Amino acid sequence: MSKVLVADGMMTAEERALLETTMTQAALSPEERRRVFDLEGWDEAEAVIAQLPEEDKRELVDELIDAASVDGRLSPTELVTIKEITRALGLEP
Repeated sequence: MSKVLVADGMMTAEERALLETTMTQAALSPEERRRVFDLEGWDEAEAVIAQLPEEDKRELVDELIDAASVDGRLSPTELVTIKEITRALGLEP
């Protein structure tokens, strides 16, 4: 999610609040939160997510679209990033 939210070069207050809420719901530690904000561990996360059933992957992509749109707009770079993630998960955009 953080990769999509910073794709356009900035993270709005709405996007940051959504990310904070998501990390709280996932019970991430302070170190894990730092890694999320620093975009660390994407390769590891991608490998884990790739093992999910297709329905869960599609739900995740829907959540990424919702997250990128939380500030009222979906920028072209956010859309490109979502498409790249969709392809990386073996789904058609």
